[in-house]
Amino acid sequence: MKMKNTPLVTIITSTYNAVNDIEDSIKSVISQSYAHIQYVIIDGGSTDGTLEIIKKYEKYISIFISEKDSGIYDAWNKGLSLATGDWIAFLGADDVYLPDAILDYINHIEHSNIENLDYISSKIELVDSDKKCLRVIGKEWKWNTFKRYMSTPHVGSLHSRLFFDKYGRYNIEYKIVGDYEMLLRANNSLKTSFLNSITVKMQVGGVSNQNKKAIIETYSAKINNKARTKILAKYDALIANFIYFGRNLLFNK
Repeated sequence: MKMKNTPLVTIITSTYNAVNDIEDSIKSVISQSYAHIQYVIIDGGSTDGTLEIIKKYEKYISIFISEKDSGIYDAWNKGLSLATGDWIAFLGADDVYLPDAILDYINHIEHSNIENLDYISSKIELVDSDKKCLRVIGKEWKWNTFKRYMSTPHVGSLHSRLFFDKYGRYNIEYKIVGDYEMLLRANNSLKTSFLNSITVKMQVGGVSNQNKKAIIETYSAKINNKARTKILAKYDALIANFIYFGRNLLFNK
């Protein structure tokens, strides 16, 4: 690796009864070509064999906790309280990094001319349960787009530690869109950069796909953070419903 700096990257994974997927996710982290990683797994008290798989790789995991929590954002907050990295990423228990994902992020940071960078987004591959690619998503963060919908995939993102020092922790009142709400807090002052590469294979069907609850929470996040007026937030919700039901009709014929 030819680079001036090797910042520590903390990767946080929240798990709960993920026995069918967690091993692939773990392997994708411990096989990264970039070695300066703190790996934190916060488990919610799994009972299906997940813990046994995690313990197989215990020597590669920096911190592992298993206890009851109040959901994914509560688990992430626990991880944040233990994180020592300069940069922080969140990887789902059923998602996998490409081998050079973290190295690509660090190289991108090194060549960035943006001071006090808060957030880097990238592209990700949406895959089915057989890891077959469905489509690629992710584009450059722009406030006028982001305030309408989550245009940057959270799993394909890297956050500066300073971002959380500035804006706090995840609001555990949100059960589905807490990651979106967190980024809305910065409004249009968020300092971002875009890595035009695929970093993650994300399995579809996660918590954010619970459409009705997600739309309600998204509306609340926009209003509470003054990102949209009530009228515009309601309009966004109608569009989100239209897209959701349109996709259902298309893919469930």
